[in-house]
Amino acid sequence: MAILRQVLSSVRVRLLVIALLPMLVLLPLLLGSSMLRWAGKVDDILITKVNGDLTIANQYLQRLLEHSGERLEALAGSVALNRAMNDPEALATLLAAEREKLGLDFLYLTDGTDAPEGFAPGDWPVLESALKGAWRSDVDIMTGAELETLSPGLSGRAAIRLVATRAAVPTDRSVEDRGMVIHSAAPVQRPGHGGQGALVGGMLLNRNLDFIDTMNALVYREQSLPEGSQGTATLFLEDVRISTNVRLFEDVRALGTRVSAAVRARVLDMGETWLDRAFVVNDWYISAYEPIVDSKGQRVGMLYVGFLEAPFQAAKTNSVVTITLLFVLIALLSVPIFLRWAGRIFLPLEKMTQTIARVEAGDLNARNAPAEDSGEIAQVAGHLDVLLDQVQERDRQLREWAGSLERKVEERTRDLRAANRKLEKTTERLIMSEKLAAVGEITAGVAHEINNPIAVIQGNLEVARSLLAQDEAEKVDTEFRLIDDQVYRISAIVSKLLQFAKPEEYSGAANVISPADVVRDCLVLTRHQIEAAHVAVVTHLDSTGDVLIARTELQQVLVNLILNAVHAMPGGGTLTIRAGDKDGGVVIHVEDTGQGIAPEVLRRIFDPFFTTKQAEGTGLGLSISQTLVSRAGGTISARSTPGKGSDFRIFLPASATQ
Repeated sequence: MAILRQVLSSVRVRLLVIALLPMLVLLPLLLGSSMLRWAGKVDDILITKVNGDLTIANQYLQRLLEHSGERLEALAGSVALNRAMNDPEALATLLAAEREKLGLDFLYLTDGTDAPEGFAPGDWPVLESALKGAWRSDVDIMTGAELETLSPGLSGRAAIRLVATRAAVPTDRSVEDRGMVIHSAAPVQRPGHGGQGALVGGMLLNRNLDFIDTMNALVYREQSLPEGSQGTATLFLEDVRISTNVRLFEDVRALGTRVSAAVRARVLDMGETWLDRAFVVNDWYISAYEPIVDSKGQRVGMLYVGFLEAPFQAAKTNSVVTITLLFVLIALLSVPIFLRWAGRIFLPLEKMTQTIARVEAGDLNARNAPAEDSGEIAQVAGHLDVLLDQVQERDRQLREWAGSLERKVEERTRDLRAANRKLEKTTERLIMSEKLAAVGEITAGVAHEINNPIAVIQGNLEVARSLLAQDEAEKVDTEFRLIDDQVYRISAIVSKLLQFAKPEEYSGAANVISPADVVRDCLVLTRHQIEAAHVAVVTHLDSTGDVLIARTELQQVLVNLILNAVHAMPGGGTLTIRAGDKDGGVVIHVEDTGQGIAPEVLRRIFDPFFTTKQAEGTGLGLSISQTLVSRAGGTISARSTPGKGSDFRIFLPASATQ
């Protein structure tokens, strides 16, 4: 690492970087960003093209629907059909001939009452529209039984065996036996059959390769795609390819393969158009999908067009490689020229750098001694020599001044150290006096300003209870009890303040006690809070000595520390309490595995009124605890690691009776 820093600080390296930065860094960045933008533009153009291809395919399908309806309308109004209506045999012959002529898979005449089974007018909007007098042509999905009813053998032509397809939605089906049909109907006047009838015909699109090949030839004309690319078109029944020119193998069309789950969700489920690259059967295509809606307004299939992405990716790759090779060639030709020019500057500057390094090492006699020429760098070297002469002279003067100044500083330092020690002791006493004075003022103000109003509130509350009838008093009994609770809470806060100011008046009589017994009592007192917080308790109560302190005072200190530890572990944890004999006394540890205390907060936890519990605490618990322990001749301290927990240590000297 040090070698790298030394190399980067070299004048030669810096000048080389300055000379080569435009060619080797800025120019590649510019070329890279330009190529990325160009590639993005090419992708946008490809998406625009496939969107246009989809528009052409959709227009072809719509035109096919319209053409089917128009031809049926022409046949419905023809003289030949009108003449054959009264002769069933002639009508059947005419319909068969026209079905072959129009390329339909079924063609029949109905007045609604004699329609084939499963083709009631109310179930098929196309038929219903024709019976009302308007021709209509739509895409409809028919079951195998319905196809067989219209034309024997038609269901067999429609059935397509499903092929397992990567990334498709899982299915238990093995065959798609439904058929997608161009369903058309035109109104017919039938004088002998109630007047109004309908001429209904349809063409099955399953396996209709002429239809899909014609669409593909119309969308992707010769030379409309670059060499190597291939345009494809597909008709889907839901997500199954029922008519396509996409190849599964060389001469096998991908009938029965299924579209990916992502495309299905976007197009069929959400009704949106897919314009993006997609994996089609066995290769990546620039693809466009749009939903196909049947006569009932339901999304029943998809129309797809797309072309191979590989030739366009190859073209982009070739362009990038060509530009990169050109850049490398230009760099190989130009970099030596830049290095030759930069070399004329390197040597004088390196000599100046060596001179400065010798001076920094302590050789103040080092000089450049440049040759006499008119170069700007030589002039700078000469000026540097003059400056070094001045620096050498001033260094001599400074050394003399430094010796004199050091002696004076030593004298003043001794005086300042003594004064600083006195100032620290005075400051400590002053801070303690100010704290005690502030506490005294607060305590006096509390006793005067709060206790009297509390007494008035309690007295008037009793008067209110006595004045109200028993029934009326019971109605507000809850409110009275809330007032009592809050008055009691204020009294407790005032009591804590007074106890902090004058703990000796509230401590009770001191006695000789066993700390281990007090710890056990405190765990019983705080058992409910510990269990509610899901905290596990571990105790090591090995102390045998006694200490001189009021039992209630030590209980107050330990209960405060235990509850603080429980509050520090809101999500549960382990509370460890240890008591042992050490250093002529008893040491009690209260440890938790909670959130820990930050160093800046740890320094202030024993300050009066300092709290991190906001409105839930008074900030007096640890201050009072420290006062009680100190008055018993002991000490209390804390250690904490943020995120791991805290450890509070109490030391109490052994009683003199032992």
